[in-house]
Amino acid sequence: MVSPADILNARILIVDDLVANVRLLEGMLRIAGYTAVESTTDPRQVCELHRKRRFALILLDLKMPGMDGFQVMEGLKEIEQDGYLPVLVITAQPDQKLRALEAGAKDFVGKPFELAELRARVHNILEVRLLHLEAKNYSRVLEETVRELEASREVIRLKNLAEREKLEQELALAQETQASLLPRFLPQFENFSIHAYNSPTRYVGGDFYDFQQLSSGEWVGVLADVSGKGISAALLSSMVLGALSMEFHALAQPQEVLNRVNQLLCERSLPFQYVTLFLFLLSPHGTGQFISAGHNPAYLFRSATGKIEKLRSDAHFLGMFDSASYPPRTFRLDKGDILVVYSDGLTDAQNPQEEMFGEERLLTIIRQEARLGSNALERKFLQAIEEFTQGVPQTDDITFVVVEKCR
Repeated sequence: MVSPADILNARILIVDDLVANVRLLEGMLRIAGYTAVESTTDPRQVCELHRKRRFALILLDLKMPGMDGFQVMEGLKEIEQDGYLPVLVITAQPDQKLRALEAGAKDFVGKPFELAELRARVHNILEVRLLHLEAKNYSRVLEETVRELEASREVIRLKNLAEREKLEQELALAQETQASLLPRFLPQFENFSIHAYNSPTRYVGGDFYDFQQLSSGEWVGVLADVSGKGISAALLSSMVLGALSMEFHALAQPQEVLNRVNQLLCERSLPFQYVTLFLFLLSPHGTGQFISAGHNPAYLFRSATGKIEKLRSDAHFLGMFDSASYPPRTFRLDKGDILVVYSDGLTDAQNPQEEMFGEERLLTIIRQEARLGSNALERKFLQAIEEFTQGVPQTDDITFVVVEKCR
């Protein structure tokens, strides 16, 4: 777990073109006990400094000559491949706050600065960032351990053939059991066409999707990615899937459902386990809500314009903070519009040259194929994944859901 000393010793970078603001922020942070505070008045240096130093938090002014804060965040996205930007925006323009959050910033603080507010926001972001890195490092170590075990399994034969056959039977049964948790048949909801695909990396994985019809006439869809791999991830995904199903039978509000599931995970899951999730609710007319709990953005193709919108929010992972809340955002699907939700196993899929499939390749496929409808888009996704990976075993589950408003 992250200690108070870890937070106070975390690397912080202040970026502001005014020396007076830099000095003021440095003083406020040092008074609060932070020991590793650096600064620059040149926004063009930020990406190179971050590439070398990997700051846990960047306090970024939005309005600067030569290169504004939004351009800096675009550069940081190329460094932070997982899309997590450790940025606290500094702004004297309240109307820029929403745009900054949509660009990837995690929080904001207004000018003039208030010491209590600055200390609280800096502490909260650093705590979340350090927990995120800790979980990521643990997953990397766990994956390496699993790879080593799997490699040794190829060399070391089981002493008893009966034991080997029993193990294979148990793994096959685990795969069959998890597969039974996914919908046997995709539902037929009024005015919508739904497609879904899941490919676990091993016998069992941590991704799942589900759809439910609600008594209100609306329906809900969800795609989730559980941390970790193998049987432990499969067990946790089974618990989350069951909890979501039970809560939606009792409640109809996505926000309250996720609040309860988050509480359950905080109480019952291990400290290093968490879940990212994209949940959406739609009426037959196409109006709806979505919540992204730490998940990568979904994409919404607009048939009328050919443009692609990102659907994202700044909610925390499920199972990390028991005080987290999950407010929904509204959206709408019109006739011909297509919603694409996916796990990061799709964009992180690798070819023999260890290149990643990436978001740009995904967006190119959506732009080229979505006008032909969801059937054509699903076929192109599957074809593109197969041609790109060329049979290379993947390190993460690949899952996606495609929803088209037909009428």
